[in-house]
Amino acid sequence: MTWFSVRRRHWGAALIALTCLIGGTAWAATTEVTDAIGRKVKVTLPVQRVAVNFNYEEFTAVAGKEAWAKVVGISRAPFEGWRPVIFKRYAAVIPNLQAMPDIGHSDDGTFSAEKVIALKPDVLFMAEWTFKAMQTARDQIEAAGIPIVVVDYNAQLLERHLASTRVMGKVMGTEARAEELAQLYERQYKDVMARVAKASGGTKKKVYFELGQAGADTVGNSYSGTMWGKITTLLGAVNVADGKLPGPWGPVNAEAVIADNPDLIFIAGSSWVNKPKAVKTGYEATAEITRATLAPYVQRPAWAGLNAVKNGQVHAIEHGLCRTLFDYVAMQYIGKQLYPEAFKDVDPAASFKAYHDKYLPVPYAGVWMLGMRP
Repeated sequence: MTWFSVRRRHWGAALIALTCLIGGTAWAATTEVTDAIGRKVKVTLPVQRVAVNFNYEEFTAVAGKEAWAKVVGISRAPFEGWRPVIFKRYAAVIPNLQAMPDIGHSDDGTFSAEKVIALKPDVLFMAEWTFKAMQTARDQIEAAGIPIVVVDYNAQLLERHLASTRVMGKVMGTEARAEELAQLYERQYKDVMARVAKASGGTKKKVYFELGQAGADTVGNSYSGTMWGKITTLLGAVNVADGKLPGPWGPVNAEAVIADNPDLIFIAGSSWVNKPKAVKTGYEATAEITRATLAPYVQRPAWAGLNAVKNGQVHAIEHGLCRTLFDYVAMQYIGKQLYPEAFKDVDPAASFKAYHDKYLPVPYAGVWMLGMRP
């Protein structure tokens, strides 16, 4: 063997070793990111194992369907339990979702730091409300060397929507897609607010929201300062629930609703299971089904004289449209009922379909918002 042959073999071996390093851990780097609540978090990128506590549709939109191959655990209850029809559709196109390990849920006391740690994720995406509620668990997780990145769409603050979207993109290596989504949200949000600013003035319309889960014979929750209540106020209307609840949500006294005589009524529906009297909305709803389940609310005693009922301003709207990366769709629909002329060229259903077509792995279908009167 010649000297040159020996050197060439050595060079070849060195090149193979370098290639392996580059393809493996050589490019891994600890990067500091800023999460939705301003925390500086160090994450080793690129991540290979991810745990997701909430905001599954947002994670999918930002990171893409392919990113689910890296997900090793989720809080199943808020996805499979709260939105079973949506979960079923996602499970049909995401191979590992149906058998995904469960890390538990804060609301029912099942969230487990031990389960998270055992899965050895490179990062845990955690909703802000879970982060606040689970201090001991989060301390244990971080002590195990697992960084927690907080996302927060529940605060309904523009800056937190944008920060949540961008930090997920940064961590998942989909920054361009995340930036596109952040800009889309900001553009749509500001467009809604500009239309409201131009149209509002004079007497404000009164709006009543109710959760249509248990049926018309039960007064469901309304909202003040959060969720639908916050959107109502943001859009320049008077929220009937304000000053009538002991906290951010709860039922408004039926007589108080009648006395306030709302101009518009929205009943929040969904695809809940084992709720036979609920207002049906979502992927599997039709206009006929939605209106049939909404009708008992319109037929409540003493509601016949309400302005909203007399003027055909009783609407069903999907409860899951609130506090999301696509909640501008709900804002468009409510704004269109409040200010028909200002929103005459806005089609909320088309907006939601366009979002599905570009960012979600499941096709748009069903009924998500609909007036009682055709």
